Amino acid sequence: MTMTFSLDQARMYIAGVRWQFAKTMPQWPHEYTVRQWRPDLEPAFLAFAALIRSDGMVRPWPRDAATPRYRHLYLDVDGSEYWTMGAPIPQTTVINRARTKSFPASRSCSIGRQTPVAQCLTLAP
Repeated sequence: MTMTFSLDQARMYIAGVRWQFAKTMPQWPHEYTVRQWRPDLEPAFLAFAALIRSDGMVRPWPRDAATPRYRHLYLDVDGSEYWTMGAPIPQTTVINRARTKSFPASRSCSIGRQTPVAQCLTLAP
Protein backbone atom coordinates (compact mmCIF):
# COMPACT_ATOMS: atom_id res chain seq x y z
CA MET A 1 0.00 0.00 0.00
CA THR A 2 1.29 3.48 -0.86
CA MET A 3 1.43 6.35 1.59
CA THR A 4 -0.01 9.81 0.98
CA PHE A 5 2.70 12.11 -0.31
CA SER A 6 2.91 15.89 -0.29
CA LEU A 7 4.69 18.00 -2.86
CA ASP A 8 7.36 18.84 -0.26
CA GLN A 9 7.93 15.12 0.38
CA ALA A 10 8.18 14.62 -3.38
CA ARG A 11 10.85 17.32 -3.54
CA MET A 12 12.84 15.55 -0.81
CA TYR A 13 12.54 12.23 -2.68
CA ILE A 14 13.61 13.87 -5.96
CA ALA A 15 16.69 15.34 -4.26
CA GLY A 16 17.57 12.05 -2.56
CA VAL A 17 17.71 9.68 -5.53
CA ARG A 18 20.02 9.23 -8.50
CA TRP A 19 18.77 10.39 -11.91
CA GLN A 20 20.32 8.78 -15.00
CA PHE A 21 20.28 10.42 -18.45
CA ALA A 22 18.38 8.20 -20.91
CA LYS A 23 21.17 7.66 -23.47
CA THR A 24 18.98 5.50 -25.72
CA MET A 25 16.63 8.42 -26.44
CA PRO A 26 18.83 11.50 -26.99
CA GLN A 27 16.22 12.97 -29.35
CA TRP A 28 13.89 13.23 -26.31
CA PRO A 29 16.25 14.26 -23.50
CA HIS A 30 15.12 13.01 -20.12
CA GLU A 31 16.34 11.24 -17.03
CA TYR A 32 14.99 8.35 -15.00
CA THR A 33 15.35 6.79 -11.59
CA VAL A 34 14.86 3.12 -10.84
CA ARG A 35 12.98 1.82 -7.81
CA GLN A 36 15.62 -0.83 -7.06
CA TRP A 37 18.43 1.74 -6.89
CA ARG A 38 17.18 2.85 -3.46
CA PRO A 39 15.36 -0.07 -1.80
CA ASP A 40 15.39 1.93 1.44
CA LEU A 41 13.18 4.54 -0.28
CA GLU A 42 10.72 2.12 -1.90
CA PRO A 43 7.70 3.44 0.06
CA ALA A 44 8.59 6.98 -1.07
CA PHE A 45 9.07 5.79 -4.68
CA LEU A 46 5.60 4.22 -4.68
CA ALA A 47 4.05 7.26 -3.01
CA PHE A 48 5.65 9.60 -5.56
CA ALA A 49 4.38 7.43 -8.42
CA ALA A 50 0.90 7.59 -6.85
CA LEU A 51 1.18 11.40 -6.54
CA ILE A 52 2.09 11.64 -10.24
CA ARG A 53 -1.01 9.60 -11.07
CA SER A 54 -3.36 11.47 -8.75
CA ASP A 55 -2.22 15.05 -9.34
CA GLY A 56 -0.70 14.88 -12.82
CA MET A 57 -2.06 16.17 -16.10
CA VAL A 58 -2.59 13.98 -19.16
CA ARG A 59 -0.45 15.07 -22.10
CA PRO A 60 0.26 13.46 -25.47
CA TRP A 61 3.68 12.11 -26.43
CA PRO A 62 5.48 12.88 -28.62
CA ARG A 63 4.18 16.39 -28.10
CA ASP A 64 4.78 17.56 -31.64
CA ALA A 65 3.28 14.48 -33.32
CA ALA A 66 0.10 14.77 -35.35
CA THR A 67 -0.92 11.43 -33.84
CA PRO A 68 0.70 10.91 -30.40
CA ARG A 69 1.73 7.34 -29.49
CA TYR A 70 0.98 7.74 -25.78
CA ARG A 71 -0.90 9.85 -23.29
CA HIS A 72 0.82 9.88 -19.90
CA LEU A 73 0.10 11.66 -16.64
CA TYR A 74 2.76 14.32 -16.02
CA LEU A 75 3.37 16.06 -12.70
CA ASP A 76 5.16 19.42 -12.89
CA VAL A 77 7.55 20.04 -9.99
CA ASP A 78 10.00 22.95 -9.89
CA GLY A 79 10.73 23.17 -13.62
CA SER A 80 10.63 19.46 -14.43
CA GLU A 81 7.83 17.12 -15.37
CA TYR A 82 7.67 13.60 -13.92
CA TRP A 83 5.88 10.58 -15.35
CA THR A 84 5.62 6.82 -15.19
CA MET A 85 4.85 4.48 -18.05
CA GLY A 86 1.41 3.46 -16.82
CA ALA A 87 1.92 0.10 -15.10
CA PRO A 88 -0.09 -0.34 -11.89
CA ILE A 89 1.68 1.43 -9.01
CA PRO A 90 2.90 -1.81 -7.32
CA GLN A 91 4.53 -2.88 -10.62
CA THR A 92 6.02 0.54 -11.48
CA THR A 93 9.82 0.37 -11.54
CA VAL A 94 10.87 3.63 -13.22
CA ILE A 95 10.02 7.31 -12.81
CA ASN A 96 11.08 9.63 -15.63
CA ARG A 97 11.68 13.37 -15.66
CA ALA A 98 12.41 16.07 -18.22
CA ARG A 99 12.85 19.80 -18.04
CA THR A 100 9.50 21.51 -18.57
CA LYS A 101 9.03 23.22 -21.90
CA SER A 102 6.21 25.54 -22.78
CA PHE A 103 3.17 23.43 -23.42
CA PRO A 104 -0.14 24.69 -24.78
CA ALA A 105 -2.86 24.36 -22.15
CA SER A 106 -5.25 23.12 -24.82
CA ARG A 107 -3.16 19.94 -25.19
CA SER A 108 -3.26 18.99 -21.51
CA CYS A 109 -6.01 17.87 -19.20
CA SER A 110 -6.26 18.23 -15.42
CA ILE A 111 -7.33 15.13 -13.53
CA GLY A 112 -9.68 15.85 -10.70
CA ARG A 113 -13.10 15.29 -9.25
CA GLN A 114 -14.78 16.89 -12.26
CA THR A 115 -12.58 15.37 -15.00
CA PRO A 116 -12.23 11.59 -14.96
CA VAL A 117 -8.99 10.05 -16.21
CA ALA A 118 -10.81 8.23 -19.02
CA GLN A 119 -12.00 11.55 -20.46
CA CYS A 120 -8.46 12.95 -20.41
CA LEU A 121 -6.98 9.81 -21.96
CA THR A 122 -9.27 10.25 -24.96
CA LEU A 123 -8.46 13.96 -25.29
CA ALA A 124 -8.10 14.86 -28.96
CA PRO A 125 -4.61 16.08 -29.93
